[in-house]
This record gives sequence, C-alpha cells and structure tokens, in this order.
Amino acid sequence: MALANYSSLNRAQLTFEYLHTNSTTHEFLFGALAELVDNARDADATRIDIYTERREDLRGGFMLCFLDDGTGMDSNEAASVIQFGKSAKRSPESTQIGQYGNGLKSGSMRIGKDFVLFTKKDNTMTCLLLSRTFHEEEGIDEVIVPLPTWNARSREPVSDNMEKFGIETELIYKYSPFKSEQEVMEQFNKICGEKGTLVIIFNLKLMDNGEPELDVTSDPRDIQMAETPPEGTKPERRSFRAYAAVLYIDPRMRIFINGHKVQTKRLSCCLYKPRMYKYTSNRFKTRAEQEVKKAEHMARIAEEKAREAESKARALELRLGGDLTRESRVSLRQVQNSAITMRREADVKKRIKDAKQRALKEPKELNFIFGVNIEQRELDGMFIYNCSRLIKMYEKVGPQLEGGMACGGVVGVVDVPYLVLEPTHNKQDFADAKEYRHLLKAMGEHLAQYWKDVAIAQRGIIKFWDEFGYLSANWNQPPSSELRYKRRRAMEIPTTIQCDVCLKWRTLPFQLSSVEKNYPDSWVCSMNPDPEQDRCEAAEQKQKVPLGTLKKDLKSQEEKQKQLSEKIRQQQEKLEALQKTTPIRSQADLKKLPLEATTRPAGESQTRPQRPRSPPLPDVIKNAPSRPPPPTPPPKSISQLKKSSSAWPNISTPKLASILSKEEASTSRTHQHAVTAGKSNSALKTLAKPSTTTKPSSSVQQNPRSSRETSSPKAAKMPALKKSATVKCPQTSTPRKRTSNTTEDGSEEEGEYKKEKRKRGKFLAVKEERKDSSEVVVELTDSAGEEELAELKKAQKDKGLHVEVRVNKEWFTGRVTAVEMGKHAVRWKVKFDYVPTDTTPRDRWVEKGSEDVRLMKPPSPEYQAPDTQQEEEIVGAEPSTSDCVRIEPDTTGPSSSQETVDLLVQILRNCLRYFLPPNFPISKKELSSMSSEGLLAFPLKEYFKQYEVGLQNLCNSYQTRADARAKACEENLRNSERKLKETEEKLQKLRTNIVALLQKVQEDIDINTDDELDAYIEDLITKGD
Repeated sequence: MALANYSSLNRAQLTFEYLHTNSTTHEFLFGALAELVDNARDADATRIDIYTERREDLRGGFMLCFLDDGTGMDSNEAASVIQFGKSAKRSPESTQIGQYGNGLKSGSMRIGKDFVLFTKKDNTMTCLLLSRTFHEEEGIDEVIVPLPTWNARSREPVSDNMEKFGIETELIYKYSPFKSEQEVMEQFNKICGEKGTLVIIFNLKLMDNGEPELDVTSDPRDIQMAETPPEGTKPERRSFRAYAAVLYIDPRMRIFINGHKVQTKRLSCCLYKPRMYKYTSNRFKTRAEQEVKKAEHMARIAEEKAREAESKARALELRLGGDLTRESRVSLRQVQNSAITMRREADVKKRIKDAKQRALKEPKELNFIFGVNIEQRELDGMFIYNCSRLIKMYEKVGPQLEGGMACGGVVGVVDVPYLVLEPTHNKQDFADAKEYRHLLKAMGEHLAQYWKDVAIAQRGIIKFWDEFGYLSANWNQPPSSELRYKRRRAMEIPTTIQCDVCLKWRTLPFQLSSVEKNYPDSWVCSMNPDPEQDRCEAAEQKQKVPLGTLKKDLKSQEEKQKQLSEKIRQQQEKLEALQKTTPIRSQADLKKLPLEATTRPAGESQTRPQRPRSPPLPDVIKNAPSRPPPPTPPPKSISQLKKSSSAWPNISTPKLASILSKEEASTSRTHQHAVTAGKSNSALKTLAKPSTTTKPSSSVQQNPRSSRETSSPKAAKMPALKKSATVKCPQTSTPRKRTSNTTEDGSEEEGEYKKEKRKRGKFLAVKEERKDSSEVVVELTDSAGEEELAELKKAQKDKGLHVEVRVNKEWFTGRVTAVEMGKHAVRWKVKFDYVPTDTTPRDRWVEKGSEDVRLMKPPSPEYQAPDTQQEEEIVGAEPSTSDCVRIEPDTTGPSSSQETVDLLVQILRNCLRYFLPPNFPISKKELSSMSSEGLLAFPLKEYFKQYEVGLQNLCNSYQTRADARAKACEENLRNSERKLKETEEKLQKLRTNIVALLQKVQEDIDINTDDELDAYIEDLITKGD
C-alpha cells in the first residue's frame, strides 16, 4: 500500500461558503474578538492595540484593527494560516491557548466578511487577504488566498514567479481598503520594530436595522455590544474593555483599546478574604485517555518501523556473509545505524506511552480560590479558565443556586489545564459536559466550606455588607459612594497594578490619598511608594493566599438512623394532614364547613406573593433589648363590652371579628416575641357570614405600629367568659367601598386557627341567629377550660423567637414558625436561616427545653425580622375601624427620653475614650467628665484625622514586618533551591562516573537513562547479597 498511487481518488474540497459556516460557532461576539487577542498572546506579544479607523465607503463605516508586537510570521508560517485545523501549538504540555488552528478564520469571519493581514519577521514582510467579497464577485467556489511577500529593507518582491506576485498584489489592491503599494507599505510601517502582526477586518456584519453589531461611538475608549442595555447585563457581556480585563487569569500582555490601556485584573487579588482549596479527583480522564491512545498508536508505529529496520539489517548481514569489501561494510553499517536509530525512537515513544499511562492513573489536582467581591456584590459566581484563558464566567454553584443571601457576592476562580478539561472550538464552553458538571459540583461543595470558614453568616450578613456601604435592601444596588465607605473597601483590597516596562505586578501599600486616585496608563515601578518594590529589577511578590480544607461531614450510623426517622415522621405528618382534608363535591358539603372556612374559588391563589430575597437581621438589631409591655388597664365587664359594641352602628359582623382579632393581636405583640398576621394566636377569631343586603362601611387603614403598641384587654378576656354577646348591626343606607383584604385575611386566619384548635381537642362554637333584618346574635362558648386556654395562649407566644438548634453536632440559627402542644411537652417548628442543603433540612421540629435547642435574645418590637415586618405591613393594609371607634393610646408608661439621651452621651464618651489617639490634646479623664454640651463642641474632625494617621502607621509597621519576613523566607527558599540544584548536579555527575566505570568493567553494557542505571545497580546489589 505504501507504493499505491492515490492521484486518481477523489479529494475533499473546501468551498468559500465554509468561511461563513465556520464563523457561526461564535454566538458570543466578544469571543470572536478574543480569538485575535489570543493569537497575539501566543505569539509572546507584550502589547496589543485594538482600534478602529473610520471608512465610510466600507460596510459598517469603520475598520477594526488588531496590532501586536509578537514574533510575527514569515511567508511559510503565514501560508499555514489558511490551512484549517493545522496548528503548531498543539501539544499536551503546551501552555498556549490556540490548539485547533481555527481561531483567526472563525473569529475574523464572525466580525466581518473580509480581513487582510500584515506581518513582519526575519527581514520579510508578508500580506494575506481572505475575502468573501472577492469570492462572491468573481464567482469562485474554492478558497483562494493572495499571499505576496516583500523584503523588509529593500521593499522588493520576494518571489520566483513574478506573474503570480503581480496577480496577488492586484487582487489586494482591488478587494482590500488599500488601493496601491504605497498604502500597503503604510500598514507595514505601523508595525514598529522588526517583527509583529496587524490584522484589519472590514465590511463588518450588520444587524437587522442596518447598524453594525459593535458600537464604537457611544464610548470612544471602549468597544461595546450594540443595543445592549446596561440594566440586567453583566459588564463583561456589554463592554469589551471589561471583558478584556478578566480575559486572562495572570495577564502579562498590555491591552489598549482606542489608545487607552485596559486595567487588566488578577481576579484573586481583587477579592476580600481570598482562600485557596486544593481539590484532587480521578474523574477527569477523557482528555488523558485520548493522549494515551495517541501515544500507544505512535509507539506501535515506531516499534513496527524498528523491527522492520532490524530485520533488514539481519537480512543484509546474512546475504553479505564473508564479503569484506569496503562498499559492503559501508552499506551494512548504514543499515545497522538506521536500525539502532529506529530502535531508540521506539524506546522513547514507549517511555512516553508508559509515562502517560501512569499519569492517567494519577489524580488531577486543581486549585479553587474563593473571595468576596465587596466592590460589586451583585457580580458573583465562578470564573473558570482553561490554560489561563477565560471560558465560563458568573457560573452559580452550590448555595448560590438557591437564590438566597448565602454565598452571595462570593467569586470563585479556577484554572483548568488541557489534560483535565478540553474547551470547545469557540472557547466558550467545555467539550465534556459530564466532567464539567462534576467540576461545578465540586466547586459548590468547596464554596459552602469557604462560606463556613469566613463566618460571615455567623456575624450577620446584613451587618457585614453594611460595613462596606451596602445600605439598600436591593441586592443589585451599588454601594454607597461616601468617602468613609470607599476607604473601608480600599483598606481591605490593596491596589495591584502592572508595570508598563517589566510587566511585573506590584501591590501598592494603602494610603488615604490613593482611595479615589486614577493611575496613568504608563505606570512604572519607580512610581511605587514601597521602597523595596520601586525598581523593575525587584522580584515580583507572590500573592499570599491562605489554604483551606474541605471538611466532609462524616455521620455515625446512629445519626443517620436518627435523621432517617425524623424524615419518616415528617412525611407521616404530611400524609395525615392530607387525609384530614375534606373534599368539597357539592353545595351540601360546603354548608357542612365551619363558619371560619373560606369560600373563595379554588382557582384563586391563597398564598401571598413570594417575598424577594431579603437579608437576615444583623446581630446588633437581633440582640437589642425589647420594649417592656405597657401596664394593662383593669378589664371591662360584659355589660361595658355590650355598651361599647352597641355603640358601633356602622360595623358589620365580619368587621367586628376583624376588630377583635386585631385588638388581641396588638396585645400579644407587646410581649417579647413578634406575632405575624397570618398566624395570630388569638383565642377569639370569629368570621360570621355577611348579610347579602348589608354593604360594609368604609374604613381607614390602621398604623401597624400603633396597633402593636395599643393593648386591648377586651379580646383577651372574652374567651374566659361563658356568656353571650348580642351585637346589633342596622343596615347602612349609603353604600361604601371596602378593600377585599379584610375578608380574605380573616378567613385565612380563621382556617389556621380552626386547625390548631382541632389538634388540641378544643372547639370554639359560633352560632348565628337572625332575629330580624337588623340584628345578629353571636353566642360564643368555650368548651375547653380556662386553664387549658391560658396554656395554649402562653405556648403560642413562642412564635417568632430566635433560637439555635443543634443538628449533626453543629448549631444553626433559626426562628420558631409553629408551636404544637403535645401530651407531655411543647414542640417548636424551627426554620433555619441557613444550612447546607445536602446535609440538613430547611426546618425541624424540636422539643422545647431539650438539650438540642437554646434560646437567643428575642428581637424588640421595633426591630423585627424581615418576615415579620412584611406580614405586619399586610396587617396594616387591612381596613381599620378608627373612623368609628376611638382607641386611646396608652400614656401610663414612664417617659424615658432623658434617660435615652444620657445613655447615648455615655456611649459616645466610651467610644471616644476607647479609640482616643495617643497624643490627642484632650485626655481620657477630661472626656469622662465632659458634659453633653462639651461633646457637641468636640473636635471630631481632628480626632478622626489623628486616629487615621495612627492606624495607617500601625498598618505600615505590620506591612514592613510582613515584608521583612517574606523577604527572609524568599531568601531561604532561594538558598534551598540552590543547594538542591547543587545536590542534583553532584548526583548526576556521580551517575555519569558510575556508568563510565561500569563500561570499563563490562564493555557491552548499554545504559541510556537514570532509571536503567538505578535498576542495574539495585540488581547488582541484590545478586551480591
């Protein structure tokens, strides 16, 4: 087959339409631009300029240019550009980004229809034109690429075929924007130095409205995606400047857009409290298995060639026999040398194959780095790089997928090598989706561990974000621009900037004057205020990232059994609740329902709209002392209650029930716990059916705070009385409007209340008798004793308490959302603020007073949890009866305004004394005796100025000591590396001497590698023993 002639067989052909088809792989337009930036980086460029030139005669109105100072290409290397799928960068150990030999063609054809390339290298200048316009107008189906070359010094053509050179230049002058040799030479002149490349894309692609896809006019310093609003769009998907800033995990190339430098970022240096986690796994094998198969194939071919060469050498030796002529010996020696060379190559390929097979079994190690983005907390998620190039950004993992505050604002960074995961051709995804999902799962587990390690949730998430100026409850709102918050953020994240000459990264010491400072594009090391890093010769300091460890929760068999039993019990309770539900099939079934049940259609949603993501309450507010309850006035008698109830002529029966429930709710809210509107623990809630002829009267909304502060003993004492109350409600002649919230909320409350009463064997009967059209008699009886009812009310007051529950030997904070009275104990249902999803349920039933639960300080009425606040707002939206009944505020409590002022003055004194600068003119003794008027005139500005100076000096001293320690460690490391190198050299020299010695003793010995030598010596020692 080696001698077969394939010239008569068919060949695959590449038509020019493939240029467009190939470009469609780039759905993300900035990904196409990044392909050309990648080529400059792979060419070892230190600078790339991306700019536009106005050309109204071209489609789109401008040309997009990429100019770099890389190694450039000669005519042979430029010819490989037009070969699809061929790349000299393809190697498993390669750190270059390009691997497929397709980026320039697919990227440029995605941006426009044509591109022209100018490149310099080795005293040659080469021009290349790839034009779809040329193929369309000439009617050519196959891809033709003009490729003329000139001498860089003489500007003379470099070609053996001048006719071909003339056709190529003529096509370039006709179909490129440059119509003469002078204009072409002007483009070569833009490449400063003896090497570099310039790519110009023209005839840009347009949108449906006829405008180009790239917007270069809105911001002259940037290239933006056209018709992409900033709201709801990540900056990297709208601005190429923002995308280029994070394109590489360790940027070493300066990027300029329209003459302005991109402030590239090393993401791990831009995060608060970064922490690294080492992750090891045997799962990533797809790419390694491909390399092993390739190595096995190469080793097999090399072995076959070596055997064939050895066979030829033996055959020739036998054929020559005793022929000792010179020509015979020369030919035999050549064949034998060829066989030896082939054998060595086969051995090398075999060793490579064995090494890759061993590497396949070895686990792959990745470094996950997590940190908090305190500059823009809404920009969170995982940034996944491949060989230092960004592939995926803002990927949500682990707790971030749940949409809560947990792990919000955390950014993760990982660089995945080719042997672990292989990217797709457009470098916007990974080829193996299964292994990529495994990577995301692993990052989610480590993210949850990081969240535990930094302990933000334990300190209070809202309190944490408040420190950095995030004062709005809206998560997407930017932080405060006040100077104190800017300084606070700048103190935590030091400025890291790249030198424009040596390209090393420098970390600048914190200075108050640099908080809002804009650094120049041409920043150099000599501008560094740090005296040890103010020159380019100084070594680049490595970022010191603390190392974290993933702590897996190993449960004992008993804990697993307990957790399983708990889940079974919860499912059984749900099943029993479903079985108790009475189906309604007819109007007769509806009449059997209690009066408290709602008669709303089943189609209506009875759940409130989902509350947006709101943060938990800060610890400072949680631990605030609650307001003492006001003293309760003496209870009224039933006759007084009748009088007061008969004094309401315009209130219907449903409104009466609403008033009573509100009054009791206000009583319960004056205690330590906060009672939500939907789950009120009132002992009297009746909702009578309104008359069809009666129209409810209008009402005014009641302030929820006033209802909370007002105490009403009427509703509290009603259940204990075994009497009836007669309420007269004459018809109202004037129709008035009323919101529907009263009826719906009331019915929901009654439904819940009825269920709770059924569980405890208590029943509240409501009888309604119509004596005439203007009178309704409501009789209230209590079948349970006064004692049991008091216990029930006392237990229901536990709702809203903040507690800690021990689950799997860890304590989690939460809030009591439901209370259940058992025969022997009271049980609480606790909803946790945050728990890991995979190990702990979201809520749990616990026994009150057990060892697994402990009480936290309850929130005061004015500082309640967000859930409680929202539900109280719903109460406030209900109609109020303030237009009919005057509710007098309780003024019997002592006035504490002066006490509060004195307390605040004392707190201010303590704060000023605690943070007093050493040389401040006012002493601590004078501060202690200073009056409130003196504190008003206190020189706070000078106080904070001296405090900040002292704090800065302290930080600088810490930084100096840390730098000195780091320098000493680096010196020790250099000494250790030098000693290691010397030791390795001695070892290598010793091995060489041993090989020479062995060859003197035994001439036919053949040892080529260190491993063979070690094995031979070990074998000698073993035989000697």
